[in-house]
Amino acid sequence: MRTLICVPARIGSTRFPRKPLHPISGRSLLERVVQVARVAAKQTSSDYVVAVDHEEVADHCRQIGAPFVMTDPEHPSGTDRALAASKEHGSNPEFVLNLQGDAPFTPPEHVAGLIKAAEARPDADVFTPVIRLDWEGLDTLREHKKAHPFSGTTCVRKDDGTALWFSKNILPAIRKEEKLRETDKLSPVFRHIGLYGYRVEALERFNEIGLGYYEQMEGLEQLRFLENGMVVHAEEVQPPRLSMSGVDTPSDAELAAQLIAKFGDPYDHLETGL
Repeated sequence: MRTLICVPARIGSTRFPRKPLHPISGRSLLERVVQVARVAAKQTSSDYVVAVDHEEVADHCRQIGAPFVMTDPEHPSGTDRALAASKEHGSNPEFVLNLQGDAPFTPPEHVAGLIKAAEARPDADVFTPVIRLDWEGLDTLREHKKAHPFSGTTCVRKDDGTALWFSKNILPAIRKEEKLRETDKLSPVFRHIGLYGYRVEALERFNEIGLGYYEQMEGLEQLRFLENGMVVHAEEVQPPRLSMSGVDTPSDAELAAQLIAKFGDPYDHLETGL
C-alpha cells in the first residue's frame, strides 16, 4: 500500500501567526512534528512530506532536511492541504495520513498503527486513533469539561474498531458506574485523538460532499464520513508519554516547553529516521 504521511504547515494562523516556526525548547514546532513523520515513515516504509503555504516555511524545511510541496494558502483546512499535497507529491499514494503540524508529542507508533490498520481493513475508508480511559482519566475529562465543554472528543465503537459515533459529549452514559469501578480497571469511554489516515478516494469524496448537519452541530469533521455512510475505523492505541491537545496558541507552546522540562524531550528518544 503506497502511503504518504503529510504534515500540513500553515504560516498564517489567526490565533498563532508563524506557528510552524515557533521554537519550543530549542527546536521549531515543525521540526518536532517532522521528526515524528520521519520515524513513522521509516517504520512503515512510507513517504512523508510537509505541505507548506509560504516560502519562509519552505526555507525552514530546507534547513531541517524535510521534503516539502507548496500548496495554496487559501486551502480552508489541513485536510484540503493534505489532499493537495498528495497530488503534488508525485508518488501516487493510495493512503494519506494527515499528521497535524501542531501535534509535536504524537508517538510515531500511533501513526504506524493507523497505517497497519489500513492494511488489515480494506473495507474501511478512514482511520483514527482512540485511547480507552481509566477511571482517573475519565474523572479528569469530566472536570475539564465543566470549564471547556467543547474541548475533548469521545468515540463509541464496535469491538472490531468500527466507529459508531464521535461527540463532544462524554459517551456512553454509564449506568451502575460504581459497580463497574469495582470490577474493571478501565472505563468504557474512549477518548479520540486528532490524527487521521484516509484512503485517497475517501479524501476526495470528503472534499466533494460538503458539510454535514451533525458535523456542524458538534464541530467534528469525521462525522461527515459517518453521515454519508462511510466506514471510520477507530484504532485503540496506548496513551502517549506526553499528552496535550495541540499547540494552538503561544500559551500552548509554553505549556509544551514545560512538559518537556518536566518529563524529558521526546525528540531525544526518537530514532533519527534519516
